[in-house]
Amino acid sequence: MKRLALTAALAAASSAQAQAPAPAERWQFGAVLDVAASSRVPALGQRVQGLGLGHSDISLFGPVGSALQAQVTTAVHSHDDELEAELEEAFVQTRSLPAGLQARAGRFSSQLGYLNEQHPHADDFVERPLLYRAFLGGHWYDDGLRLNWTAPTDLYLRLGAEVFRGRQLVQEASRTQSPGAFVLTARTGGDIGRSHSWQAGLSWLNNRREAALEDDHDHGGDDHGHDHAHAHGAAYSGKHLYLFDLAYKWAPEGNNARQQLRLAYEYAEVHDLNRYATSGDKHRAHYLSAVYRFAPGWEVGVRTDLLRVRQPHGDHFHGARLAEDAVMLAYKPTHMQSLRLQFTRQRDAVGFDTGKHALQLQYVLSFGAHAAHAF
Repeated sequence: MKRLALTAALAAASSAQAQAPAPAERWQFGAVLDVAASSRVPALGQRVQGLGLGHSDISLFGPVGSALQAQVTTAVHSHDDELEAELEEAFVQTRSLPAGLQARAGRFSSQLGYLNEQHPHADDFVERPLLYRAFLGGHWYDDGLRLNWTAPTDLYLRLGAEVFRGRQLVQEASRTQSPGAFVLTARTGGDIGRSHSWQAGLSWLNNRREAALEDDHDHGGDDHGHDHAHAHGAAYSGKHLYLFDLAYKWAPEGNNARQQLRLAYEYAEVHDLNRYATSGDKHRAHYLSAVYRFAPGWEVGVRTDLLRVRQPHGDHFHGARLAEDAVMLAYKPTHMQSLRLQFTRQRDAVGFDTGKHALQLQYVLSFGAHAAHAF
């Protein structure tokens, strides 16, 4: 597997990634190489200390007849001083359903929240916010079905429903139901004049897989086997996750080549943590980020995160919290590559290792075809 992962990683250095299949009349290929050097790994961090491979992938997408579009993505990354490869996406999607409907089936990333459907190497920061790292394993993809409806209005409005196996979200479960997870989403947005645009979303995740408790690990069954998936599951889960996201962008006259401001805020709560939880046992997290493009190819960004969780210990819980601040400077000479320097400070830690300060240098290089990123 290590040799296979290394081969895929080298191939990723010579082609470009497709975030999502844009309508195309021929099959296209792309890849992305994401490499980072980290001075240390902060709490809940998903990079490795020293030089390591981040979310690098190889994608193939194109039409399947006149009615369907397909995509296959293999992702490669460093984990525990080894390279791992897994099938991250393999789905078909409709191209021409009536009444604003669109369906998708296979393995794909859930569209809940602002960042999850976006591949991590397209983010503005080296690590995802604590909210995603704690509640979604950083980047939650799974096997399932999706149905979206887009309203025929000037104001963008999309309603969506997803059903998933749930195995990638909670990999070791003491209680399971099939299917394992349901997601409902609502997203709206629009423009304010020529220079301003915004988008807001609400998401609800019904997770039907209860994470294994300490005394469940001796039980048998395939639900207790360790699965080296890219997401590695949610560190803190529960039956219900509620998530609100809001994003705003400003660019003079809509031209973001020279100047742009991007703001993003997300808030999440997780309820019904397990069979022993009371109504007061909840996980909470939120973050606020700001990224400013002050010159062609140059961006600076800041982000502040706060995570409050209830850590399960048998039939009771201990409170824990963690705050994180990050500042980054990015140089993007072309839209196919970026070099990012980031300093991260973690503070006010209870129940987490404290004193985590990390300096990270990331380089992302993409080749070939790739679709436009989300808002």
